[in-house]
This record gives sequence, structure tokens and C-alpha cells, in this order.
Amino acid sequence: MKYNKKIIKASFIKRPNRFNASVLIDGEEIVVHVPNTGRCREILIPGCTVYLREELNPNRKTRYDLIAALKGDKLISIDSQIPNKVVKEALQLGVVEKLKKYNNILSEKTFGDSRFDFKLSNDDGEEYYLEVKGVTLEEERRCRFPDAPTDRGRKHLLELIEVKKSGRGAGVLFLIQIEDVVSFTPNDETDPKFAEALRLANENGVDIFAYSCRVTEDSITLFKPLDIIL
Repeated sequence: MKYNKKIIKASFIKRPNRFNASVLIDGEEIVVHVPNTGRCREILIPGCTVYLREELNPNRKTRYDLIAALKGDKLISIDSQIPNKVVKEALQLGVVEKLKKYNNILSEKTFGDSRFDFKLSNDDGEEYYLEVKGVTLEEERRCRFPDAPTDRGRKHLLELIEVKKSGRGAGVLFLIQIEDVVSFTPNDETDPKFAEALRLANENGVDIFAYSCRVTEDSITLFKPLDIIL
């Protein structure tokens, strides 16, 4: 998907809180919004090149969103609002092979006590609930999730097990917002409870997907499935 907005380069200075960062544009320091509450410490390093998306909303406090950064020669999308849009586009195009049979795609639907990113269905009455998790943590082309403890994410996995037990389909798709990567694994060190829940979900028939993305300065698209190591 294309951003269809002006994208500019800047140099990262610091991130004083979860929501904002200071960057340097043509010698001027300005504050920009960071649409990702994750830590991103291994990405947002002082002096690194970042990419900003211009947002011409007069009610905003900041003019730009910091949406991507270069980590070495890897361009990493860090916009946490992007994964659902990328996955929805891929579902509409039938890119995810196992989910091609679902022709009805609804966003933000509830089951039990959880709201899932997508409810899929088809004309045969089959239903499928899909949760999407954006992944930015990468080391030596191997990716992990999460980069910070997520009790909400663990609860989603446990609820997906209940979806599966109800006779419906259920899955979680980890969207790695990087292109040149080879595998995905849960981050046991950072959140062992989430990792345990992911393995339990897998044992109970919940589908686990992991896809890399093609990331450019002005676009991001679902690319290819990765090896999943549980």
C-alpha cells in the first residue's frame, strides 16, 4: 500500500516519551509524533536516518509522524497503525493462501471478551477470527515479538483458543515490518507468558502466520511467509 502523503528524511535526536521524538530537518530541531508505543530502542538510535509522513491536520500538535527508520541498511516500518491496513489489503487480494476462501472481511469484531482485528467469513457460513501483531524487533535477520510485555496480547491468544473450540477458525498473523528477515519466534526473554500462550494456541489448532513486508520510503506491502520457530 502507498502512503499517498509527502515523505521526508530526517535525523533522529531523541525520544523523550512514548509519543514524541525530536528530529533534525535541514538544521532545525522539531518534535514529531511516534505512532508506536513500543520501545524500539534498537532502532531509534541518535543519528539514525528516519522517515516522516506529513500530516496536514490543523488540529494536530505535530506536523509529522515518524513512520520508519534505517537500522544499518534495513528500512524498518515502525508505524503500529499500518499492520492492519497491510493485512486487509493482502486479504482482499487473496495473498494469504490459507485465508483465500473467505470473501467477507470485517474489521474490529468481538468474540467473547476480546475485540479482534478481523472477522472473516464466506458464503458457506464459515467464520474465522484473525488477530494481527506488528513486529519490529530484529537481530541478525531473526525477528521476535513482543519487544515489551503485553498482557493484552496474551489474552488475545487465549481467547483465540476459545474461538477455535467453538468450531470457528482462528489465527494470529505476525506482520514483520522489515523485508530482509528469515524467521520469527516468540520473545521468551521479554515476555515468557506471551510465549507460553502462543505455544498453547498452536497446540490447540490456532493458526500462526508470520510474514515479512516489502518496505520502501513511501509504501509497505505483505511480502512472504517466514519460518516460525516455537
